[in-house]
Amino acid sequence: MTNPEIRRATAEDVPAIVDFLADDELGKTREAPGDPCYAETFAAIAADPNQFLAVVDDGGAVVGCLQLTFIPGLSLKAMWRGQIESVRIASSRRGQGLGHVMIDWAVAECRRRGCGLVQLTMNKSRTDSHRFYESLGFEATHEGFKLVF
Repeated sequence: MTNPEIRRATAEDVPAIVDFLADDELGKTREAPGDPCYAETFAAIAADPNQFLAVVDDGGAVVGCLQLTFIPGLSLKAMWRGQIESVRIASSRRGQGLGHVMIDWAVAECRRRGCGLVQLTMNKSRTDSHRFYESLGFEATHEGFKLVF
């Protein structure tokens, strides 16, 4: 592995990001590579100063991604939170430490932006991911609920 760079995603990166999102058992049933909805949503993300869609660029190849959202809140003495979502590594690059690099970067970025905590969610079936985040010091402190429309 060369020295990967984490940078803000561009519109040109969206197809690779969508491919990462679709490249697992859950994603293949809920993503639609090639659908124009991704470009439209990317534009909204790019325009929002509290969103950072990041990619891992390793020598010109996009090999990972995550979305970082900065959330202001009045609770906990008006603490800002960093929300990490959609963490993916190219299947050919898994197990090489890129996940650690991405999460370390995201936590540092949250600190830089003044967040008092970093949170994330993941599907309960992703037991390998649970172990990964626990190894980085994250704790499963809450139970989450979703209402899908």
